[in-house]
Parts: sequence; structure tokens; C-alpha cells
Amino acid sequence: SCCSNENLSPSSNYKYKETLSRIKKHSLTMKFAAALALLVAVPAAAFAPSAKAPVASALSSMPPGPDMPPPMMGTMGRGSLESTTPEVTVQGGSLKTWAFSSPAVERVQVVLKTEGRPLDADVELWAGPDNTPHKMRVYVENGASRPFSAVLETPRGPNTIAVRNIGQLEFPMAAQIEAVSAAGPLAAAMNPGTGSMTIQGGALRTYPFDPMVDSVQVLLRTDGRPLNARIELLQGPNNNKQVIELYTEDGLDRPFFAVLETPGSGNVVRIVNTATVEFPLTASVGAYMTGSKDSYDEMQPVISGYGSGGARGGRGSGFGPY
Repeated sequence: SCCSNENLSPSSNYKYKETLSRIKKHSLTMKFAAALALLVAVPAAAFAPSAKAPVASALSSMPPGPDMPPPMMGTMGRGSLESTTPEVTVQGGSLKTWAFSSPAVERVQVVLKTEGRPLDADVELWAGPDNTPHKMRVYVENGASRPFSAVLETPRGPNTIAVRNIGQLEFPMAAQIEAVSAAGPLAAAMNPGTGSMTIQGGALRTYPFDPMVDSVQVLLRTDGRPLNARIELLQGPNNNKQVIELYTEDGLDRPFFAVLETPGSGNVVRIVNTATVEFPLTASVGAYMTGSKDSYDEMQPVISGYGSGGARGGRGSGFGPY
């Protein structure tokens, strides 16, 4: 290959080029064979990815989603209405859903609050496609001093809770949805001295409360008929602090239980049966938490959320309507 081919004849020049081409091909074949032999000699384990130790992250340490059977809480009481689940921000005009696919979840707690701004939301219970057996329209003047807290029955899962913030973008809210224990009826949460009253269709009942009452519990149910009602918390003449427009397709299977915060004085709960006369409902309303309010300022009506509340104590007895 080191010789020059300048003085060769045409036939010899052709043989020289052919020989040179064969030498190059042979060299490439030898290099390929050597590389293949090296590849076979290396064990396959050398190319296997090395096992890494699991790294803890915020995502891997999150609690199981609502599709997993959530831990059940104790019986109904003050602790069950103070939700411990993480808050989910629902911006104005947006919708958030919480799915509970396990049939073991028979009762769900809904807590809605803000940082002091008004709260306007739609809460619906979805049980299958195009089936809404329970829905509410909730308005609160101040979501910090009077957060919305209710318990919905969710028998025969799967069920989904849908929360839609129908307020403007400037009014976000925080939602906490979790499953609670279904041990015992909802009536067990009422005070022993709290009686029930039948409210005929189109009628209303009012329940005034002492300034010592910090919160009020409301239980509405029927004998199996649909339930249509409006619950209002007033503080002064026609001054609505909280309004709940409620619909339930079966008031016996899906009763409604809520706790209304009543800071200040002059609080009155008004319940209106918005259905026709053929659909009466049974209402149980009573004091849930009472406290000691000694100063004059603590007993003043809370206007736009500004006011102080007394220390919370034990439960008190209910106050009948006038």
C-alpha cells in the first residue's frame, strides 16, 4: 500500500486499486469483530440501571386521596366540626370536586371559610350521572367570623361533593371536605333538652338566642318527602349574616345538620319551609356552644366581622321559638 501507482499500466493500476479496496474492507471487518467480542465479554449486569434508595418528597408523603378509605373520626361533637384536613383554595368562579368512591363513607363534613371577605358558594352532592340528591346555596357575610360548617349524608356510594365559588375573582375561599364517622344518628348530636318542631309548607319559625350562645346547631329532616328550606341567621332587623338555601330529595335518608357561629348579641335563627303545604319538615334548633361574655363590648352585635367573642365553654340548653 506504500508504493506509488503513477508508472503502472492501466490493467496493473486497476488491480492495485482492487487490492487496496480489499485491504480496507478487511480492516473494517476486523475492527467490527473486535468490538463485538468486547460487547459479548462484558456482563449484562453492567448495563442494568443502579437501584436508588427511595427519596422522600412532599408528593410521596401526602395523605391518601378521597378514593382511599379515609380514617373515621369519633362521634359527632365539637371536634368533628373542626376539620383537620388541608384547606383547598377555591378561586372565584371555579369548581372543585371531592370523590368518595368507597361505600363505607356514609357521612361527609363540609367546611367553607374565607379570610374575612364574603362567601358565596354552591355545594352539591353528586350520586351518579345527572343525579343531585342534595344541593345548597350558601351565603356568609364574613367567612372568618362565621364559617360554614355542615354534615351531609352520603349513603350508598360512590358520591362526589362539588363546591363552586360563585363569587367574583376577588373573593376566594378555603374548603375542607372529609369523611366523618357514621356511628349513631345525627339526632345524637343534639342536646337532650332540644326538642323538635314541625314547620308546615310555606311557614316559618324564628329562634332567638342569648348573647352567651357562641354557636347554634340546626337539624332539618322529613318523613321521607323532599326537603326545601331556607335557613337565615339574622342580627338586627332584616340583617342577614348567613343564608342557606337547601334542597334534599329525601329528608329522612339525607337529613341536614349544620352549626352556625353566633358571635355578639341579638342573634336570631329563622327557618322557612319553602315547599308547598304537602311537604312539612321537622326542625331541631338549639345552642351548641356557650361561653362567658362579661364585658359590654363582647355583647355588642358583630358588624362586618368586627367584634370579640368570649371564651368557649360547655354546651348549653336550647331556646324555644317565640
